[in-house]
Amino acid sequence: MKFSYSEFDPSKESLKDLLRRLKDLYHDLLLQADGDPEQALQWMQQIADRYAILPDGFSLADFKKLLEKERLVEATPQGLQMAPGGERALRQESLDRIFTGLSKDAAGDHRVSAAGTGQERLAETRPFSFGDDASLIDATASVRNALARDLSWGMGGGAFSLTEEDLEVHETEHLSSCATILLIDISHSMILYGEDRITPAKRVALALTELIRTRYPKDSLRVVTFGDDAEEVPLDSIPSISVGPFHTNTRAALRMAQDLLRREKRANRQIFMITDGKPSALTEPDGEIYKNPFGLDRRVVSKTLDESTACRRLGIPITTFMLTEDPMLVNFVEEFTEANRGRAYFAGGDKLGATMFVDYVRGKRSRI
Repeated sequence: MKFSYSEFDPSKESLKDLLRRLKDLYHDLLLQADGDPEQALQWMQQIADRYAILPDGFSLADFKKLLEKERLVEATPQGLQMAPGGERALRQESLDRIFTGLSKDAAGDHRVSAAGTGQERLAETRPFSFGDDASLIDATASVRNALARDLSWGMGGGAFSLTEEDLEVHETEHLSSCATILLIDISHSMILYGEDRITPAKRVALALTELIRTRYPKDSLRVVTFGDDAEEVPLDSIPSISVGPFHTNTRAALRMAQDLLRREKRANRQIFMITDGKPSALTEPDGEIYKNPFGLDRRVVSKTLDESTACRRLGIPITTFMLTEDPMLVNFVEEFTEANRGRAYFAGGDKLGATMFVDYVRGKRSRI
């Protein structure tokens, strides 16, 4: 395979393609700026000054006007803010980017067996049985069965007849309603040593929100961040999630997730957890935070494993997405997954979206 390289020349791209690239860059910077358009545009200006990414006669001020015209940002007394349309565009762009990278053999292909009638019609058919929806009847196959049964009809031996035994119906897939809690680690290690792990996590949260709102409206999603403590984040505030000088209180996150899922009436409940570190903190009965970042503190680990077991008893599987292959994290996740009988994947920032989405979408389907 041969590659040829040349200097990027914006003048050779159509304006439409160039604007799409600029918007993609803006969305990347917007997530890294925790949802602050002013900061994202300042960084874009620095990049434009250094790499000349703007076409002749088009300035960043023009790009800003375009964002305002499309109602992606709006001017407020506090400065430029992301408009509701801007958040929707960011969610959709995140969803498109993740699904573009999906492959059929991506990790996380797990089907869940469940009974029930679904709305997704398949090409395969089966004999009709009492109680089947009449709209699922395959007319062609049913008539063919009747003709094969009564060969005398074609030779003038009598009137055509269609009986219940001739009927065939399409197979369906069951799309189960599911309540999902997404736990996002915001401890300091998520941006340590120049590694930006929080931006991919936010992108996945935005894309998952858009997927559920547009394709699975009967599902529910709630996002919880955890550092020294756990906190639920409104879905429209996902872009502003930021990392702090925090430890990793996984136990607090699991407790909050259980409390939220107990209120859900759906039969299927699950927890997705994105983390890059071992648990290093827990909340004491008096509200104080006990912290120990050194090694695997068995006190912290055992309390966290207790919550994993509690989730299993409630029928709540936990899928852990590890952003690093640190031996201590791997050791903990092995114990954690065994206690919950859940699943765990190593999913670097570039694979996180594809891994999670295949697991989520395929996990909702089962053939009847």
